[in-house]
Amino acid sequence: MTAEILGTAGDTTRPRWRGEPETLLLVEDDAGDALLVEELLADSDIRTELTWVRSLSEAQEWLVRTVRTPGCILLDLHLPDADGVAAVSRVLNAAPSTAVVVLTGRAEGEAGLAAVAAGAQDYLVKGALEPELFGRAIRYAFQRKQVEQAAADIQAGRLRAQENARLERGLLPTPLLHTDDLAVAARYEPGRAQALLGGDFYDVVQTPDGTVRAVIGDVSGHGAAEAALGVCLRVAWRTAVLAGTEGSDVAELLEKITVAERADSRVFVTFTSIALPPDRRSLRVVRAGHPGLLIRTRDGVSLEETTGGPALGLGLGEVGWSEAELPLPEGAEVVMFTDGLFEGRTGPGRERLGEDGLCELARGEACAGLDLQDFVNALVEGAELAAADYGGLADDVAVVSLGWKKTR
Repeated sequence: MTAEILGTAGDTTRPRWRGEPETLLLVEDDAGDALLVEELLADSDIRTELTWVRSLSEAQEWLVRTVRTPGCILLDLHLPDADGVAAVSRVLNAAPSTAVVVLTGRAEGEAGLAAVAAGAQDYLVKGALEPELFGRAIRYAFQRKQVEQAAADIQAGRLRAQENARLERGLLPTPLLHTDDLAVAARYEPGRAQALLGGDFYDVVQTPDGTVRAVIGDVSGHGAAEAALGVCLRVAWRTAVLAGTEGSDVAELLEKITVAERADSRVFVTFTSIALPPDRRSLRVVRAGHPGLLIRTRDGVSLEETTGGPALGLGLGEVGWSEAELPLPEGAEVVMFTDGLFEGRTGPGRERLGEDGLCELARGEACAGLDLQDFVNALVEGAELAAADYGGLADDVAVVSLGWKKTR
């Protein structure tokens, strides 16, 4: 036997209610009971298309073939190939997102309750049905299933978000230092909503000779693939530094990894890597298309832009990177940042904070006299405030500040 479409019940001239199913599947082996259901639907105010099959096997075959999954299944508990709770379980396995209403005899109240306990939304007694009750039961079952599905989706989303947060939190760096003489402060704000990790990356490590090395970088784009590449580059940088790779050799290594690991050939990466020797008198810098550094001293804040090379992944052939050296005033702090900190719109058109505006912010009263972490926080919050009326800071933001705690 094959599925039989019994037609559309209800007033076809009125709009379908949002809370009623467009299609019903009746699984019933008794032709008389199928006719009863058809008449009840015709007399009810529910508007839906009814399809009839005579066994659970037919129902399963029909569910596989159909383009439109039914909004509700009316299931007789006594079928030639299934009975009771077992029938309910098989239907739910075949159509887990569909509401199920079981049809029972007058003396089968316990069987109906058992079916509801097994996952059905409701049960109806065949010999005690009225059109209004019948239509209301179908509509309520359909709505109840939608609520259950929405609640399950929300819970699954929460669990995914929690798991992603744990994963992303584990991928954020922890400075690897073996001295208490260096203070490190950082702030990381991903541009993606509901994320802890973006394409920006940073890290701080200290090598056995006492040199402190730090990196900050920015992968173009804002998706999960860019975040993954940022993590890959950060781990590669830390591994290379701890293995003794120095200066421009690090840039050449990261260039190869960028080209090999990026998901799109148009993706490029900017970064700045610095080395603070233990003598505390100088600063070695390798730049690859990245913004400059802020040097903060008792006398003020300056923006330093050393010579460097192009961003990674541009395919410029033999164009390389060089290491520059800067004198480091006594007690100075070095502030590294990504361009998301100063590229937020601060006015109509293309007006942005820019690096000059960032310097003014860093020199202002709100940042004066603050310790490392408070200074970093004030810098980010000041940039956010400047861009608040024009969409805020839409890009990833990373800021890292380093400074020796005391002089020799």
